Amino acid sequence: MGRRSVPKIDPTLDLSRHLFTLEQLARPFDPATVFGRHGPLEVEVGSGKGLFLRNSAAANPEVLFLGIELAHKYARYAAAQLAKRGLANAAVIDGDALAFFSQWLADRSAQAVHVYFPDPWWKKRHRKRRVMNEGFLANVERVLTPGGALHFWTDVEEYFQSTCELIAQRTALLGPFPVAESPADHDLDYRTHFERRMRQHNEAVFRAEYRKAASAEQPPA
Repeated sequence: MGRRSVPKIDPTLDLSRHLFTLEQLARPFDPATVFGRHGPLEVEVGSGKGLFLRNSAAANPEVLFLGIELAHKYARYAAAQLAKRGLANAAVIDGDALAFFSQWLADRSAQAVHVYFPDPWWKKRHRKRRVMNEGFLANVERVLTPGGALHFWTDVEEYFQSTCELIAQRTALLGPFPVAESPADHDLDYRTHFERRMRQHNEAVFRAEYRKAASAEQPPA
């Protein structure tokens, strides 16, 4: 399923505390420059309309949530929803997640990385464009704190299986640990808008969680 259009954004909303570009950020990334404080950091790759960001930020005010979205209109919409709700512990970067992970994020700087329903790039000749590639996964492993988690969900079984194999072959992350499907208590009680669409159409969702070893010494990949 492709992406749908986004509603218009209230032009009076101030997005200066919730929307950033990579060029605005110093290297290495310092959360205090965006959130005004330090704290546990969780990063979502491909934030879409921002449902995960706003639900998670509202439920966990002590945690800092940072989304990265390549599509400008979605990045702005997600940031506008955060600004509308006054969620000071969540923000969106309008930019390339691969660049952010490789050039901005420091070692052991994030307690979790979330990747939900990334573009599967169906054609074989385009699969090199998939975000869940060897280089990105190496950076995920690098930036996770000991005991930190990678959450990966997709509706494409082939993408799920090939990514799990790549993680097993090229990283020392522990898993995959199964993730149970939780019942939805209301219409927006889903991890993302895409999960909502898939489940309402009775389509399968493949979920896995990986963890970085809690000790300094990790098992060999």
